[in-house]
Amino acid sequence: MTPIAVPRISSVLSAACLALLVAACAKQEPPADAVFVGGVVHTLDPAKPSAEAIAVRDGRIVAVGSKDEIGPFIGDATEVTDLQGAVVYPGFTDAHMHLEGIGERELEFNLEGTASVADLKAKVKARAATVAPGGWVVGRGWIETHWPEGRFPSRADLDAVAPDHAVYLTRADGHASVANSKALAAGGITRATQDPAGGRLLKDAKGEPTGMLIDGAQALVESKIVGAEIDPVAALKAAIAREQRLGWTGVQDAGVSWAVVERMRALCAAGELGLRWYAALDAPSDDAAKLIAQGKSVGECDGRITVRALKFYMDGALGSRGAALLAKYGDDDSDGLLRNEPALLAEWYAKALAAGIQVETHAIGDRGNRIVLDLYEKALAGQTFSEKKGQARWRIEHAQVISPADLPRFAALGVIPSMQPSHAIGDLFFAPKRLGAERLAGAYAWRTLIDSGAIVPAGSDAPVEQGDPRIEYYAAVARRSLDGQQLEGWHPEQAMTRDEALKALTLWPAYAAFEEADRGAIMVGKRADLTVFDRDLLAVPEADILKAQVVMTVVGGEVVFEAE
Repeated sequence: MTPIAVPRISSVLSAACLALLVAACAKQEPPADAVFVGGVVHTLDPAKPSAEAIAVRDGRIVAVGSKDEIGPFIGDATEVTDLQGAVVYPGFTDAHMHLEGIGERELEFNLEGTASVADLKAKVKARAATVAPGGWVVGRGWIETHWPEGRFPSRADLDAVAPDHAVYLTRADGHASVANSKALAAGGITRATQDPAGGRLLKDAKGEPTGMLIDGAQALVESKIVGAEIDPVAALKAAIAREQRLGWTGVQDAGVSWAVVERMRALCAAGELGLRWYAALDAPSDDAAKLIAQGKSVGECDGRITVRALKFYMDGALGSRGAALLAKYGDDDSDGLLRNEPALLAEWYAKALAAGIQVETHAIGDRGNRIVLDLYEKALAGQTFSEKKGQARWRIEHAQVISPADLPRFAALGVIPSMQPSHAIGDLFFAPKRLGAERLAGAYAWRTLIDSGAIVPAGSDAPVEQGDPRIEYYAAVARRSLDGQQLEGWHPEQAMTRDEALKALTLWPAYAAFEEADRGAIMVGKRADLTVFDRDLLAVPEADILKAQVVMTVVGGEVVFEAE
């Protein structure tokens, strides 16, 4: 199926067509601001699962149905868009991402797609040629799991191609970086430097730093970087534009500073925030304490901004062997690390609960997930989804590797596993070596979690992953690599159905953000947030999901992106 070009036709629909629509209905209705007609609409409303037209007034849906049913809502000033057979879904929401990081990736030295250590060195050499000697070369996006060298890069690799610059390159997952000798010196790192709390300095057999910094150790160098900063407002604008092009109508930002909140408020006041932004502040921090003290803020700027959550970390990432495991890694003499002491998190959890602030905690390994579930169980004292209307809806972000004994605890405790389908189709190339076959049974276990009664919102973790909703949907339903591979140990039985995957990108993120009354389905009264593709993700062959093209992104009835 070829992509559909969809013209805006507020003045293009023929007078005869409009007359037929109006004449078909017997009663008069206040005119809508916008009408979208002539498409295939998947509503996720059980009472009316499909339709062909939508009417919008004041940013909310006032009618969903056939062309004839929408006719009375068309007035002289109504902007009517002919969808020409395109397929409409409730607005997609990325349930876990990092907006400023996406923008920085768009604007900085982007190392996505680096194919080897040799390729990395070539890119660094070329970049260094554009930076004055003594300056910093800073980038992000490399990931070594597919490299033929089969190893992390080292400071020696970087010294060989950029001896006159400080070089600092962050792995795609953000949980590890490699620094050259000048960058290590700037951070005061020598063979005598000890591992900081929540971090690790990798050293060679002689005890010398290799240049690899894991989790908390990254701050030693990051705090010394000068001259490589990216304008944060420009980064946010670039990220917002990218999200709109990809069809996202809302994002849930997992870990921001108060400064980012103020920048987003300024963008919204200036009319430059064309999506919905749900923020969780980094914690523990002074910013987190400020939110607890002043309380949550819901639906600012006509529902564009909500700040009501805190983001904590329990462990690191699987790729950099920082995820906390119950037993040692299969390919390393380590069981990962804890980035925060459980007792400290327990104190913060109690404060957040008392203030009505939602808690999100990053946990990837089975030990990390078990500790967080134990802490949540004590803090929530039996509050579950069914027992309390204003339930806390606390979340575990990633929930990638879980002991089978702990899988039912999510639903039982009312804890939301906020997961990223694309992690599975990337990590499962190296996870068997990290975990071994037995632990893979509890890895990326979407089916088991859903069947147990848990709600599983889907995010992308961009810029860790590409941040494309087509990839997240495909990964959830196919559980295959982008080129169709499904290797031993990938547990295809854990895939989602297509309906579940759609809910994971719409209804379930709305629920996870307390927004199900306003968003997540195409129903009268809800906000008119729509994602429009040129083909039906619920019906096309799996491989064709990745070929779908975004036709239109609509936020509050306003078209914020339209394909040419």
